Amino acid sequence: MLITILIFDVALVAWSLHLMEEAFYHRGFSLMLAGTLVALAAAALLVVYFLMGNCMSYLMPTS
Repeated sequence: MLITILIFDVALVAWSLHLMEEAFYHRGFSLMLAGTLVALAAAALLVVYFLMGNCMSYLMPTS
């Protein structure tokens, strides 16, 4: 589960970079805003990834 979140996060970062590159070429504010929002979503997903990793290690202790 955590690996799929990480893969999805990498895809979001790649998409945000693509949107920002297109915004730079076309001088479009809406594309820059969309790229920023996607980058923020990727950062939030990365925070959830680390929180879930800590939660899973807490809930399933190894003996």
